Amino acid sequence: MSGKPITKQQVNLYMSYRKDHKQTAAAAQSGMSERTARRIESGQHSTTHLPRVYRTRKDPFNGAFEEHLVPLLKADPELQPITLLDQLDTLMPGKFGHNHLRTLQRRVKKWLATEGPEQEVIFRQKYMPGFMGISDYTWMNKLEISIAGQAFSHKLFHYKLVFSGWTYAQLVFGGESFESLSTGLQNAFWRSGGVPQTHRTDSLSAAFNNHYEQEALTERYQKLCAHYSVVATRNNKGVAHENGAIEVAHSHLKRKVDQQLRLRGSRDFATITEYQSFLDVIVAKINRQCKTRFDEERKHLNDLPKRRTNDFCEQYVKVTSSSTISVKRVTYTVPSRLISHRLLVHIYDTRLDLFLGHEKTLSLSRVYAQGHLRSRAVDYKHVIHSLAKKPNAFKYSQLREDLIPEGDFSLLWQQLTAEHVSDKDCRYMVELLLLAHNYNCEHALGRYVLKNHEQGKFISIDMCRKLFAPSTLVIPNIVSHQHQISDYDILLGGLHG
Repeated sequence: MSGKPITKQQVNLYMSYRKDHKQTAAAAQSGMSERTARRIESGQHSTTHLPRVYRTRKDPFNGAFEEHLVPLLKADPELQPITLLDQLDTLMPGKFGHNHLRTLQRRVKKWLATEGPEQEVIFRQKYMPGFMGISDYTWMNKLEISIAGQAFSHKLFHYKLVFSGWTYAQLVFGGESFESLSTGLQNAFWRSGGVPQTHRTDSLSAAFNNHYEQEALTERYQKLCAHYSVVATRNNKGVAHENGAIEVAHSHLKRKVDQQLRLRGSRDFATITEYQSFLDVIVAKINRQCKTRFDEERKHLNDLPKRRTNDFCEQYVKVTSSSTISVKRVTYTVPSRLISHRLLVHIYDTRLDLFLGHEKTLSLSRVYAQGHLRSRAVDYKHVIHSLAKKPNAFKYSQLREDLIPEGDFSLLWQQLTAEHVSDKDCRYMVELLLLAHNYNCEHALGRYVLKNHEQGKFISIDMCRKLFAPSTLVIPNIVSHQHQISDYDILLGGLHG
């Protein structure tokens, strides 16, 4: 017990025991020595100790920290202890090693706390229900999601009501575009059943003209906010913690997704739709946990307008003689009947809707160009009938590799042209694609031909036609009491009524 300081609680406990016990017994029960007990009763003992001003062991740096390192820290407080230790070793070779690192870390930490620069203070905010919704994009690549075995690089649009924590998340296939912002934000408003007073983002180029010194909304984002009567705000450039309510939510959401993936036992999904459904279940669980606060906040959200507003941008394109259009640095094929026509394209985050006049004629899945390179989205079905009339054009076509569907047809083409590309191989591939389109049997035909080719069997076009052609339609003669109508008349639409 010697050497240990006596606390005030021990003294009080001793005095309590002393009322009914001898000094020796009271001291033992209080955990102190008889000598300390005598000092307490004589008034010579105090529980108040002066702070120690001496070292209990020799300073390993012996003034080197103050002489050499403090000036460096004053010049740049961001210097790390390991860097300072290397500097000491340079100044005093062989005197300091890695065994001094922990001591130096404590010394630097204490110096920064007592003499270092002032740090930035985070002021926790108090939010009222219905006041603010906040949104941002976050990369999901570290979770190593794959779709049908292929790595899936993607972001999430993530929206949160700050007061209640109610959350909405959806996949984003391209960049942080206005289309994805508008689609995600409107989906979040309608899913939550109301609109907050303000909506906060970081400095998205889709929402703010960042080259202006003063805050200026883009025209489309301004119209979007006006439609929903929501005030747009943003955090200062480069100050991530001002968007902290959503940044922290990113980490929580991704951690929950990762845990559910571990329980699932696989990070691969058959389709993107299946993956989005998986995310929806996780988000629904988050929202059930904050249901009480959301029910309170829901009463303070502003009413939704009568309808949604546009979540697309527009572009006019002319269909080239190659039956292609160019949108956002991506070349798309379209049906050849549209060649030379001028089309209006509604560009959504996930699709393109093509209009001829006021009539929607086609919808295409949107493809995004990677970096500064152009991309292609080619569908052989759009041009196969024209290509079948001049199959030799396939050999040197700029779109040749893109015209061949991925999967079995692509593998078959690689095997056919392993040594060189012949006219015969080109005609064979074109005729196969024509059959695949006419008979709607792309998957089955590609699997059948590739499997036989790998076994050394050549499957002719006639064999494919016989195997995959639909059953012949037999139309019987129809006899009326006035005259007989032939099969030919029926096929021409000659029968009315």
